Amino acid sequence: ENQQRAMKRLGVVVPVSILLIFLMLFSALGSVRSAFLVIMNLPFALVGGILTMFALNIILSVSTAIGFIVLFGAAVEDGVMMVSFINQLRKEGLSIPDAIRKGGELRLASVMMTTLTTLLGLVPMIYATGSGSEMQKPLAAVILGGMATANILTLIVLPAIYHIVESKQERKEVKA
Repeated sequence: ENQQRAMKRLGVVVPVSILLIFLMLFSALGSVRSAFLVIMNLPFALVGGILTMFALNIILSVSTAIGFIVLFGAAVEDGVMMVSFINQLRKEGLSIPDAIRKGGELRLASVMMTTLTTLLGLVPMIYATGSGSEMQKPLAAVILGGMATANILTLIVLPAIYHIVESKQERKEVKA
């Protein structure tokens, strides 16, 4: 009964959290397109978290739901690092492909270090056997799996989506 109430509450909290994240991204990045591109990291992270749940036979619980919320925050952080830096390079006069290439090269270490420190910090939770480990393991597993896919997709797919979205916008501006 408590879990049902908590899951119902999370059903409201998670969408509201995503909306608030989007609004903060919009105010920080100054563009709906940039905020949308960063929010695109959420499905990337979700895929890894869900695959990990299936692989480890973990059921959806309050612990895993909280893991997804933490995961979304980390995925947004990686997306902000990438998109804001590419936008900065574009403002300095680089073309879209050049900004993406240089941004990917220069932010690779930052994104990888953010992910690796998170993953290494969660390893003890995966191997915990004491009291509370039944809550820690699902939370850590979701974050570990989601961070792995989010990292890869942030470095590969996000720049490709950025190129598509910004090239389309640039073509519209040229026509106008």
